[in-house]
Amino acid sequence: MAKIANKQMICEVLMDAAKTDKDIVALCSDSRGSGSFTPFADTYPEQFVEVGIAEQNLVSIAAGLAKCGKKAYAVSPACFLSARSYEQAKVDVAYSNTNVKLVGISGGISYGALGMSHHSAQDIAAMSAIPNMRVYIPSDHLQTEKLIQALLADEKPAYIRVGRNAVDPVYEEGNVPFEMDKATVIREGSDVAIIACGEMTGPAKKAAEILQEKGIQASVVDMYCLKPLGNAAIIKAASNARAVVTVEEHAPFGGLGSMVSHVVGRECPRRVINMKPESPRNRYWSWISRH
Repeated sequence: MAKIANKQMICEVLMDAAKTDKDIVALCSDSRGSGSFTPFADTYPEQFVEVGIAEQNLVSIAAGLAKCGKKAYAVSPACFLSARSYEQAKVDVAYSNTNVKLVGISGGISYGALGMSHHSAQDIAAMSAIPNMRVYIPSDHLQTEKLIQALLADEKPAYIRVGRNAVDPVYEEGNVPFEMDKATVIREGSDVAIIACGEMTGPAKKAAEILQEKGIQASVVDMYCLKPLGNAAIIKAASNARAVVTVEEHAPFGGLGSMVSHVVGRECPRRVINMKPESPRNRYWSWISRH
C-alpha cells in the first residue's frame, strides 16, 4: 500500500466534502504548501483563506467564520498553533464553543534539524488542559480519513496533530476499526501493554511483533484520542499485563505517558515506562527530558 502523509489525507477528505458542502473553509498561515493544502486552495479559492504568518489571527478569523455558520479548518505548524495561538485557541475556539478544527501539521519532532523553535513537544499537555477542547493524533492516513469524516459531522472544537512525512500504514485499506473517542486495540497480549499515539503507533506495532518472536506477548493500543482519553482500553490492557509502556513524540510532562500513568495508578497499579524518540543529534529532546 502506498504511503500517504496524514496531512495530505486531511486535505483530500475536505476537498471531497467541499464538493457539496460550501460551508467548509480551510485557513492557512503561509502553510498551504507544507500543510498539503495547495490543491484545496486551487480548487476552492472561495473557500480558502490565507492569512500569512499570523497564527493568532488565523485562529480568531476561523472562530469568526465558525460563528457565521462555517466549518473552519485552521492549518498551521503544530509548534506555532499550540503556543503562539494558545490564547485564541482557549478563548475564541474552546471557551466560545466554535466549530473550529485546529490542524497542527509537522507535530512532535517532525521538523528535525530546524530545532526547538519548530518542535511541538508540549502541545498534548497544552491543548488537553483547555476545557472544551478535544485532542486527536491519528496514526496513519487510513485512520486520519475516518477521523476527519467523523469531525465533519459535529460542531465541537478540536485539535488534530499530524506529522510531516508519509508513514507506513498501520491498518489495512477496507479494514480500519474506528470508533469516535475510543482507542483502537491493535493486538492483545498478556505480558506487556504498549500504548502509543500518532506516528509512534506503527513502530509500537512492529515492536510487538519482534517481542512475539522472543516469546513475549504484547498488546498494542492505538490511543489516537488523547482527549477524551480512551480510559477503558487503558484499564483493560494494563489489567492483563505486568507492565505498561507508552510511546509518543512529546515531553514527559503532561503527555500520553502522564495521562496513562494517572489512569493506571488509580485503577490498576502497574509499572509504567514512558518512551520517546531519541536521537544523538537532537539536543533539544535530551534537554526537555532532563528538565
